[in-house]
Amino acid sequence: MITIVVGTNRNNSVSRQIANYYQSIFLEKGVDTNIVDLVDLPHDFTGTALYENNGSNEIFNAMRNKVHAANKLLFIVPEYNGSFPGVLKTFIDGLKYPEGVRDKKAALVGISSGVQGGVFAMSHLTDIFNYLGMHVFALKPKLAAIERNFIDGKITNTLYNQLINTQIDKFIEF
Repeated sequence: MITIVVGTNRNNSVSRQIANYYQSIFLEKGVDTNIVDLVDLPHDFTGTALYENNGSNEIFNAMRNKVHAANKLLFIVPEYNGSFPGVLKTFIDGLKYPEGVRDKKAALVGISSGVQGGVFAMSHLTDIFNYLGMHVFALKPKLAAIERNFIDGKITNTLYNQLINTQIDKFIEF
């Protein structure tokens, strides 16, 4: 099972729409996926699910268990202030360590309103995943100016679609 992680807790996020888009392509290719959307995190999870409270928050535990049960993870990584959202780092900190993601395969997709497509965000996240023992897939599409290239639930940029399909095909084999 591939789990797609929406890397923000923003309501009605473009990241979630991109996750849905990826999920539809995986489905066309006959691959089952599920989505873990950080918008579903309990508002108080930093105080009720981390550190000495690890394992105490059932909503967080259900999300964490989907990540732990996945064979592969695909992260939709929006760029926030030159990196990825802090809520994603906090979610990662709540995963079981070291067994939570060690030896799992991960793919990343960067999205941004600007021109870099989340390149720094994905670089920072890759460093963390390497530390945690994940195997990070090298092809990481950088979807810049996402608002101009994603209309009515579809990527309209031909190059982006080629990159996404290549990433998905190779990630399935990874």
